[in-house]
Amino acid sequence: MNVITVTADAETFTANVYLVTGERTVLVDAGAMAGVSDVVAEHTNDLDAVVLTHQHGDHVAELDTVLDRFGPELLAHGDHPRRTEGIDDGDTVKIGDEEFEVVATPGHADDHVSLVSETTIFSGDVVVHDDGAFDYGSFGRTDMTGQSREELIESIERILDRLPEGVEHLYAGHGEDFHGDVRDVIETALSRAQKREPKYPDE
Repeated sequence: MNVITVTADAETFTANVYLVTGERTVLVDAGAMAGVSDVVAEHTNDLDAVVLTHQHGDHVAELDTVLDRFGPELLAHGDHPRRTEGIDDGDTVKIGDEEFEVVATPGHADDHVSLVSETTIFSGDVVVHDDGAFDYGSFGRTDMTGQSREELIESIERILDRLPEGVEHLYAGHGEDFHGDVRDVIETALSRAQKREPKYPDE
């Protein structure tokens, strides 16, 4: 499975956007970087679907531009006026050449889902490898209105319960992708979240 980080050269704040080519060409999130659709077009003229991990602005600001240019299906857990298919916990979604299970992972956002295959996880913001707070296992912030650290902890536990042993690739909404012992990274994130301390000093 070929995964391209569309936003690798972003100069403004954005979520990571991943283009997955293969049997079904899919964009995971749309980001907030101007020119996302241009970068996608450098790699493919045929985008089959966009799958959203959640609908925070840094993940969807360029969504309409992508949908208008390529006309793909839009898969999302939360309601969206342009959604063509709702996805729920336990559903499967074809991304590239692999089947991914949809895992409901609220806490950072009510509509948050993660996508897990036999080899790979797209974790959105629930778990990241590195960010401004921690390296090798961090978690989405939960200090904003409507967010919940307790739900986030349950979500990370849910991922671990359903994570196949062969998962070696972690693509998160922020930070670098990771290749190796993904379970250990997620367990590290869980242990940090369980301390229930502020992620950032200003929380």
